[in-house]
Amino acid sequence: MTPPASRLLAFDTSTDTLSVGVSHGTQQWLHSGPGAAQASLTLIPTLLQLLEQAGLRLQDLDAIVLSRGPGSFTGVRTACAVAQGLAAASGRPVLPIDTLLALAEEARALAPQPSPQLITAVLDARMNEVYAQHFEAAGPQLLRPLGPCRLSAPEDLAYPDGAARLVAGNAMDAYPQLSAAPPGSVYLRALPSAAALLRLAAGRLDQVVAAAQALPLYVRDKVAQTTQERLALKAGQAAPSVP
Repeated sequence: MTPPASRLLAFDTSTDTLSVGVSHGTQQWLHSGPGAAQASLTLIPTLLQLLEQAGLRLQDLDAIVLSRGPGSFTGVRTACAVAQGLAAASGRPVLPIDTLLALAEEARALAPQPSPQLITAVLDARMNEVYAQHFEAAGPQLLRPLGPCRLSAPEDLAYPDGAARLVAGNAMDAYPQLSAAPPGSVYLRALPSAAALLRLAAGRLDQVVAAAQALPLYVRDKVAQTTQERLALKAGQAAPSVP
């Protein structure tokens, strides 16, 4: 739970869904709507509206919390740019949180109980790849990463310990060829959310940074194919198979 004294603004623009939330004491104001390209247009008006509903100004906040990636290249850059601007204008600190950690936290909150102690967060990375990271639920408010976030082909997703787990994200919808989880695992469609960011922020307010340090987390260096690569791929798909 968010401590009564906390006044937080949180947002995630890393997927096709925009999620924004404000907490003031034990109360929360949440919004979910279309993201992707629309996030750059709607994020600021939405968060200002939620702040008004909560009776808060930017200057009143204890921190501005953002999902820093990985995710949509444009979405992650939008979140960081907006967080930097708001923090610089208000003098408030920023708390960047990894997107897959927020996804794992959202999944843990949504999962039927008792849920597996191991959680694999998997997001569609486009270009026939997925972002994946494994976590352990080490306590009621603690998710422990079991390794870094990795980028892989869906069919190459590895579950290193072979144990049953909660597999959460949106990659299951996009990639039927996603590697099957170990027997006994549970699948759950989920996305990172502002509500999850607010819960995670409650125990991380000692990790805030200055505005200039609100930087994206990139796992993929290359975000688009060149014209030559797209033409080569198209040609390869059109070529007849050789027996």
